[in-house]
Amino acid sequence: MSLEVIYVTRHGFRSNWVVDEKTGEYSSSIPSPTGIPSDPALAGYGVTQSHELATHLINLSPPIQRFYSSPFYRCIQTISPAVSLLSSKTSSPEPQTTLIRGENGIGEWYGMARFDHPSPANPQLLRSLFENYDEGYGPVIKPSVNGEKIEELHDRAAYAMHRIIEQSDNEGVKAICVCTHAATLIAIGRVLTGRMPNDVGEEDFRPFTCGVSTFVRRKGESTVRQVDQWKGPETEIPQTGWRDGSGVGRGWDCTLSGDCSFLSGGEERGWKFSGDESFISKPGEAPALDAGSGLGTVVEGKKNTAGPLSPSRL
Repeated sequence: MSLEVIYVTRHGFRSNWVVDEKTGEYSSSIPSPTGIPSDPALAGYGVTQSHELATHLINLSPPIQRFYSSPFYRCIQTISPAVSLLSSKTSSPEPQTTLIRGENGIGEWYGMARFDHPSPANPQLLRSLFENYDEGYGPVIKPSVNGEKIEELHDRAAYAMHRIIEQSDNEGVKAICVCTHAATLIAIGRVLTGRMPNDVGEEDFRPFTCGVSTFVRRKGESTVRQVDQWKGPETEIPQTGWRDGSGVGRGWDCTLSGDCSFLSGGEERGWKFSGDESFISKPGEAPALDAGSGLGTVVEGKKNTAGPLSPSRL
């Protein structure tokens, strides 16, 4: 059996952080559980979103058999309720189904700032914080701490997804779930479908908080491209040949983009690329709170304003 469906979601509402553009020092108003200022936890509303997401994910068909997450706290925290709920509802779940694989290759994007870019906590610490975290899983690639251009983000996402699909094919699973960040989610959509728009800021995929996009593998007899192994930090990312409509792993079609129908608040805090890679504010501007305002544009969707869980009602 080979992988047929990939569900991709974005983390829920989170706490904010700021960065001093002169020193590269990050800080946050609420201490992070990992001790890393740029690694915030979900806000209270985001926790509520994560439980709504969990209820939705465990009822999808085909059912999820593997969970992959960015190793940043907010993503693991978002997907954890689904893993726990699935474990409690399955009499004898396969061990790997109830573990979260932390994959740096689908981690956050910080642009091309001059200072070192944040890295997530180590697996041992994350395991101590999340009982379902797979401490033994080794990421297939790690982003450069020196920063990434938009094109490099897409190539990193392509390589990570190629290896994740390869693992899933080898393990005989039919469906997986990936939890990531706004910019990376858009990049994942593009590398799966093989379509890179002429305008990088095009709203081709919809990364609303806790929304779910569904990708279905294209039918065909074509074989999966052989890709060189990543050789380590600060080396070139192996090319996967995803562009020009090919897509990684034989290519995928997006059948549902950013579905938020199951969320009380509806579509919230979407995002799109602005084309900026610097993450440095212009003279007279306040420092950016996060990648949402520093590297892209926040997009508001259709909110459920009457819902009791809308942020404006908290």
